[in-house]
Amino acid sequence: MATKPGLIAIVGPTASGKTALAINIAEQFNGEIICADSRTVYKGMDIGTAKPTADEQARVRHWGLDLVEPGERFTAADFQKYSRGVIADIQSRGKLPLLVGGTGLYVDGVLYDFTFNSPTDSLSRETLENMDVSELIEYCNKNNVTLPENMKNKRHLIAAIERKNITSISKSLLKHNHYIVGIATNMNILRTRIEKRTEHIFDSNIEGEASMLGKKYGWNSEAMTGNIYPLIKRHLEEDTSIEEIKDKFCILDYRLAKRQMTWFRRNPDIMWSNFADANEYINSLFARE
Repeated sequence: MATKPGLIAIVGPTASGKTALAINIAEQFNGEIICADSRTVYKGMDIGTAKPTADEQARVRHWGLDLVEPGERFTAADFQKYSRGVIADIQSRGKLPLLVGGTGLYVDGVLYDFTFNSPTDSLSRETLENMDVSELIEYCNKNNVTLPENMKNKRHLIAAIERKNITSISKSLLKHNHYIVGIATNMNILRTRIEKRTEHIFDSNIEGEASMLGKKYGWNSEAMTGNIYPLIKRHLEEDTSIEEIKDKFCILDYRLAKRQMTWFRRNPDIMWSNFADANEYINSLFARE
């Protein structure tokens, strides 16, 4: 007799429809959602990170949102510890945990036997933040750290260095009652979805949110140096047009989607399908006898 799911992970690139699918499944099978997204862990960054809406959060309980202030350090190891505790709590109440997101390291760190080196084994975040781009590049070259695609971006360089400090004890097998579903989306369709979401973000007053966050936390805080916020800063300070900012953001999000797919495609445990088929497949898991 097959075992019904104890946990379902829903993964895929940004704007692929993961949240919508997860909410549908959660409502059908008494589930709660853990967001595996390195951007939505920050408080106040609601519009720019495309967090689940208030209505979506009212329909289904969400975890993993608003965990730290922008500027505070939050690592994949922190997410692993947090999420495993949440998953145990959800399961203890007889509910279904749904791990949903596009940050591959967050997902893998929860599902497999990943262990993370302690901060004493490497340079601290504070030390890295105090280094300039050329120093970070030199550190990468000396320590066999693969340079990121955007090697001029300080945040990306620091992330690459911190990823180097991850040690996988083993590529453990996925637990027998855990399933990973990937939403495969045609890249042209995905580009269109990204463009539509970008319009929604700007219609929702991303400029006001970014200005508030910039004043409160500083434009140079870690969370403010990624995603859409540096582009809004450029618009406000350099009089760059909104249309130019939108175009640039779409390009950046599309590149993010491709990097996410590169990460997930390496995992043979993922069952890939389109949105409709993914919903049907997950339903079939509960119909097994």
